Amino acid sequence: MTRTDFAWAALGGDPALVSRISAVAREGVLPARLPVRGTARACVAVCALAGAELTAGRTGGKVPEVRVDDEAVATAFHSERHLRVDGREPVNFAPLSRFWRTADGWVRTHANYPHHQKRLLGALGVPEGRGSLTEVVAEVLAERSAIEVEETVYAAGGLAIALRTPGRWAAHPQGRAIAAHPLVTRERLDTAPVRPLVPLAGDPLLPAAGVRVLDLTRVIAGPVATRTLALLGADVLRIDSPRLPEIDDQHADLDFGKRSATLDLSARGGRSTFEELLAEADVVVTGYRPGALDRFGLSPGALAERRPGLVVAQLSAWGAYGPWSGRRGFDSLVQVATGIAEIEGSAERPGALPAQALDHGTGYLLAAAVLRSLTEQAREGGTRLVRLALARTAAWLMDGSAHGDEEPADTSYEPGPWLAETDSDLGRLRYARSPVSFAGGPFDWARPPGRWGTDRARWA
Repeated sequence: MTRTDFAWAALGGDPALVSRISAVAREGVLPARLPVRGTARACVAVCALAGAELTAGRTGGKVPEVRVDDEAVATAFHSERHLRVDGREPVNFAPLSRFWRTADGWVRTHANYPHHQKRLLGALGVPEGRGSLTEVVAEVLAERSAIEVEETVYAAGGLAIALRTPGRWAAHPQGRAIAAHPLVTRERLDTAPVRPLVPLAGDPLLPAAGVRVLDLTRVIAGPVATRTLALLGADVLRIDSPRLPEIDDQHADLDFGKRSATLDLSARGGRSTFEELLAEADVVVTGYRPGALDRFGLSPGALAERRPGLVVAQLSAWGAYGPWSGRRGFDSLVQVATGIAEIEGSAERPGALPAQALDHGTGYLLAAAVLRSLTEQAREGGTRLVRLALARTAAWLMDGSAHGDEEPADTSYEPGPWLAETDSDLGRLRYARSPVSFAGGPFDWARPPGRWGTDRARWA
């Protein structure tokens, strides 16, 4: 079974439809010891196929042919690296987001957001004004064990992960919990009636036209999914708390095609506005820790009660199960915990995947799961729930037993054909085009990102 076959089966798709996919393979793209190129291609392919399937359901025609080019995929998986804002190259990792030597190994921290840096320094007992933070943190960590750092920083609400081998992760309670769950968890929560989608016509064909998506996600995987839904015609409204900062360059990369508003869900006015939006929504996508939004009535069950027939898509780092289900996490940290960093480097010097492939790959899988859920809802009804986790995608990537491995290669490629430029309120943007492509479908987003949090919280 190929990786594309496996991913499409995990989404509940008709296996006969995989024949609609053709691929342009490029040796040396996304070089790694693990099968990153094939996995990335599969994630994009099934996303495009799910869009093509929904297109056929709305036009009454055949499922359009899907074409996936490895160069387009690799360019999109590096979208944050290719972004330019008025010619300026963004900084993707803050100085304290990196690997550090500890007394017995390695630890990786994540401190891109100011509140994460503050918690990290607080947990380590390092005042923010004390000399060179990088040098001071290095000295402190060199005297502690990696596991001690991981536990201390997480207890303070920060982010740090000790380097583990694949074997240690497989034996870890969270690793065992991940292995016991499917790549995509799919549930039908009730017997809500079918919500028929209106017939689709036009050029290009936009399978998600008329679909309203509430986007409560942050940092790569979730936003990749929702910007893909926006590409395919959905009205995507990103909602953030006014108290949580966003990184401007991250917004510029990940919010093409969307609108962005802030709502305080802890205030009566914000909750009231959100309920008005929910009453007309078709999809809710969340990317916070499992259970973190439940107090706002955003658990799948609560959403199903208030909006039967909804598609609820949940993304997390570690999964909604196991002892780490409540932990924060990012792609770089999941690579370290699961043993990927050891595979791509060594125990003496950890490495990393050639792109944040867990984030990007899971994002396209999440979009595919939403699109397939819309197809199933239109046929059979029911409120639909899909769940994905970066750590589960990592387990799939590391499972080479049935799919073969890839070796690093020196061959490079030219991303130019897959890049575009546009003017925006943020400045002149150079950006990676979406790799999701099927016959008659869109080639680019209808709009660039505006300024973060400045749109009105209402449907277009």
